[in-house]
Amino acid sequence: MRAIPTGAKGSFTLVVSREHLANRFKDATLPSVLATPVMIMTMENAALNAIKPYFEPGESAVGTRVDVSHLAATPVGRSVTAFAEVTSTVGRQIEFRVWAMDQAEQIGAGTHARAVIELERFAERLAQKYANKDD
Repeated sequence: MRAIPTGAKGSFTLVVSREHLANRFKDATLPSVLATPVMIMTMENAALNAIKPYFEPGESAVGTRVDVSHLAATPVGRSVTAFAEVTSTVGRQIEFRVWAMDQAEQIGAGTHARAVIELERFAERLAQKYANKDD
């Protein structure tokens, strides 16, 4: 992994469609608005996009912590753009400030953390962990 500078930024955009709605995931009586887990996914993707240019071949990053507030509802058809900015790096642990906007306002904000991993090693550990487990 190459050094990831504080201030590195990334973004991710999503157009809200039916599969992204809170009433599909939770309570069918909810209005047709963006589900919080989908907003968080956009923030995680923005964070990943901020650090991807610094990966060596065979590396990626997994989320380890999310602390966000969902501030406003976003209806179907609206575009949501999430942003992430690296606030600190300690070894393979990366911290981010994250926020999301729709076409009208800020809809979410908070912090997120990711850990850089070696994909092959991660897959090996996962296979070992569950090799003798019954499903």
